Amino acid sequence: MKKSTTIAEQLQKKYHKTEEVTNFKQMLYRSADIYRSRIAFKKKDSNKNIISITYEEFKNDIIYLGTSLIANGFTNKRIAIIGKNSYDWCVSYLAASIVGIVVPIDKELHTDDVINFMNISESSCILGDNKNLDEILKSKDKLKNKDTTFLFFDNNPNTSSISDIKQKGKELYEGGKTDFDNIEVNPDELKILLFTSGTTGNAKGVCLSQRNICSNLLSTYGIVKVKRSDLFFSVLPLHHTYECTLGFLLPIYSGASIAHCEGLRYISQNMAEFHPSVILCVPLLLEKLHTNIIKNMNKSLPEKYKKENENPFSSLPFYIKKIVKNKVKNTLGGRLRVFIVGAAAVNPIISSDFRALNLNTLQGYGLTECSPLVAGNTDFFQKDDSAGLPIPKVEYMIDNPNSEGVGEIKVKGPNVMLGYYNNVEETNKVLKDGWFYTGDLGKIDENGYLYITGRCKSVIVTKNGKNIYPEEVEYYLNDNPLISESLVLGIQKDNDDETYINAQIYPNIEAITEYLKGSVPTKEEIMKIISDVVSSVNKKLPNYKHIKGFDIRDKEFEKTTTQKIKRYGNNTKTK
Repeated sequence: MKKSTTIAEQLQKKYHKTEEVTNFKQMLYRSADIYRSRIAFKKKDSNKNIISITYEEFKNDIIYLGTSLIANGFTNKRIAIIGKNSYDWCVSYLAASIVGIVVPIDKELHTDDVINFMNISESSCILGDNKNLDEILKSKDKLKNKDTTFLFFDNNPNTSSISDIKQKGKELYEGGKTDFDNIEVNPDELKILLFTSGTTGNAKGVCLSQRNICSNLLSTYGIVKVKRSDLFFSVLPLHHTYECTLGFLLPIYSGASIAHCEGLRYISQNMAEFHPSVILCVPLLLEKLHTNIIKNMNKSLPEKYKKENENPFSSLPFYIKKIVKNKVKNTLGGRLRVFIVGAAAVNPIISSDFRALNLNTLQGYGLTECSPLVAGNTDFFQKDDSAGLPIPKVEYMIDNPNSEGVGEIKVKGPNVMLGYYNNVEETNKVLKDGWFYTGDLGKIDENGYLYITGRCKSVIVTKNGKNIYPEEVEYYLNDNPLISESLVLGIQKDNDDETYINAQIYPNIEAITEYLKGSVPTKEEIMKIISDVVSSVNKKLPNYKHIKGFDIRDKEFEKTTTQKIKRYGNNTKTK
């Protein structure tokens, strides 16, 4: 009897065709040649008018900046970048990574942490927003390299701006200094140095090659077709590989366009202005959009179709569904076709609801150390409760699975990092026999779909050896609209060596106010309501997973830049 093929095996026969690139310079010159006069970026000028930048202009700006960097002695040097998502950030990233080694830094970090990363990486130069560079300059005495060059994105009366530097580079280039054109990039050496901001603290330097990242963007293109007519709306921070690889380099490879969000409060306005078709996001953003859409849907529907705090769409007549679909699409800019979601698990109901509105939601799984994507839902196969299938040229396995098939996820492929910067001990812990051990727990079904069940380090082990994955309990808590966020911890009480489940809960005051028919809730009422929610969650869980105590938080949890709740520090302090 012939063995039936798995969905993962079927996927391998369906990949979109790609043209091989192994480094950023090759990708840039290829795209500028093929898409020369097409729009690479849309941005606002100083008068808030939207202007377009072609692929040829983008390439030239990188060449001019790169020429200046070479002339100033930065060949093969570490070049840091810090600032909000912008066209200048993108130009700087490619110029720096072709001329030297680029060190993207999180603009939200405390200045001392930024300086620490600059010192560890031995950065000779930093490009960035005035706001960030001004703060670093105030503490310049803490920099080991006293000759660090500061290049400001905005015009600055006291120092050179990036536009000045590009102009000088243009003059040099047009005068015959074509060193940038002659650079040969080794695709397998360290070219990108990233400091992770993972939820378990103590950031490590991740060393990536350009082949690592190019292989990842090609694999992504193989399973999610990017159209030349697409416009990517860049919301997540570019210093993170998720946005950088998939929200910046992927569209540039594909001939699509990019527009940068001006800030979270401007999302709706910017979507109406730029009319995006693709958005990379985290579940938190998707959940907020979903909540607003359901709320507005119920407000605008005739009374007989309304459903309080529920999605009424499925029970609507077909002719009203069509009107609702158009209305929702128009509120999102009119062209949106797909959300690419990462960093954490998405509620499958939300994915299903968006798909019913003709808005595809593709969830994936990745890590900085994997450039970043490992698995994803695709144009061909989708399973909303799963992180997806292995991307082309990448394989994963479960190490030492338990009776339920759950174990540590290990990954092999051309996207896996070179190692941790100057940290052989930590590198050897995670890179073994060609496999990268992710530190994440998961299982794989018979079709190859990957399911993330938690982090190795966040597993709570009870006295009788039961494993509790906090993310599972958090899922049930967060599924209730009266709770905004939660963090589940294992705590021990005095004179007792048993581990108890405690939940830190940030309530949704707006939803609780609606629940109380408009009256502002007292502390006692909030406590009673959340207590009822916890009781209802416990009924869905086996006894050993029951929440034994909870604390109400009066402010949101501290998060990483990808909006993951930090599982350390102030977030873990119980009352």
